[in-house]
Amino acid sequence: MYIRISMPQKANYIIETIEKAGFEAYAVGGCVRDSILGRQPEDWDITTSARPEQVKALFPRTIDTGIQHGTVTVMLDKEGFEVTTYRIDGKYEDSRHPSEVSFTPNLKEDLRRRDFTINAMAYNEKSGLVDIFGGLEDIERGVIRCVGDAKARFGEDALRILRAIRFSAQLGYHIEEETREAIRELASTLEAISAERIQTELVKLLVSPHPDYLRDAYDMGVTKVILPEFDICMQTPQNHPHHMYNVGEHILHALTGIEADRILRLAMLFHDIGKPATLKTDEEGITHFHGHNVAGREMTDQIMRRLRFDNDTIHKVCRLVMYHDYGNSVIPDMKIVRRAVNRVGEDIFPLLFVIKRADVGAQSDYLRQEKLELIDKWQELYEKIVAEKQCVSLKTLAVTGRDLIACGCRPGPELGEKLQALLELVLEYPEYNTKECLLQELKKL
Repeated sequence: MYIRISMPQKANYIIETIEKAGFEAYAVGGCVRDSILGRQPEDWDITTSARPEQVKALFPRTIDTGIQHGTVTVMLDKEGFEVTTYRIDGKYEDSRHPSEVSFTPNLKEDLRRRDFTINAMAYNEKSGLVDIFGGLEDIERGVIRCVGDAKARFGEDALRILRAIRFSAQLGYHIEEETREAIRELASTLEAISAERIQTELVKLLVSPHPDYLRDAYDMGVTKVILPEFDICMQTPQNHPHHMYNVGEHILHALTGIEADRILRLAMLFHDIGKPATLKTDEEGITHFHGHNVAGREMTDQIMRRLRFDNDTIHKVCRLVMYHDYGNSVIPDMKIVRRAVNRVGEDIFPLLFVIKRADVGAQSDYLRQEKLELIDKWQELYEKIVAEKQCVSLKTLAVTGRDLIACGCRPGPELGEKLQALLELVLEYPEYNTKECLLQELKKL
């Protein structure tokens, strides 16, 4: 069966230019896979029998992005295309990179070194699809399978273990049994992989259509290495009318109940991470987790720093973990909601509504309707506060520190205290938020 792939004009131009010079050239890897799947490829990588210096001689603008491994980037206008010489990788000494590479004129040898069959296909318009290792069949069957010996592929690059699970979650494919066994056997080698690489793959898995495939990572011993706190959650029961899953399974179900946003999915992953540390069982056998939000915030901060997340992401996710169940048993009024927004933060407060709904959706049916109605009430009041532009922070207070100094207040801690006192007044009585009114109240202070 001949498969035709629609390639960008520039990628096709590079391939044809190399071919006219007497060499082979193909689009290869993820762009071929995504094209077959009907997805828009992010990048078009090209593999060729031409040596790097031969590629450089064919194009006016190239960048030596990885020339020691045979890769140059060909620049056409402002767009770059990686062109890599067919190669055979030498011995991998760090579970990530080959210590040396040798070039080969043979496309099959180049494809043989790649990770999974679905990523080991090549294409050009002259030869069509080159599929030596059964990638097309594995796409049709929905299978993630290593090229050749799975242990050898994971032994070369341990990050491929996470990539297998991530591709599985992105595509909804199952991991072939020999590949699964190799992951189980070699999961511990992930310890050699940098935290940044692990973070990247974990986030891609979390924002995929199947974030609950993290369960596979647990079953194969992967989270034991990269996220041991989650393993403890999978072993922590929730014997309580509000729950029907253990902590870990509750987290997995909650992940599938929220949109594929990086911050939201990370918050759902960690929202109950503090429960095992706060587990108490009463005399009737009912489990309780008082203070799990505080413990969870501290654990989330530690985990995310360990995985080298940026400070802004850590700050947002930790606050969402801290406040994910804030106000769950409180019948709100406008004053309560204003104070809640001030406490939680204007930037993340609206995110709590979707987090709370996903949390409830992963609980038992017990009082579910009542819980959802309470969330609706909180949101209704919050939206009214926003619509009326009521002040909930110093940012929208009608006076500033400069105004208070102009009235005779001295700069320093006392100034901050007076601003906070005026904000407290406005949170109680939003109609007081005018400059005239607040400066009048300042005299009383």
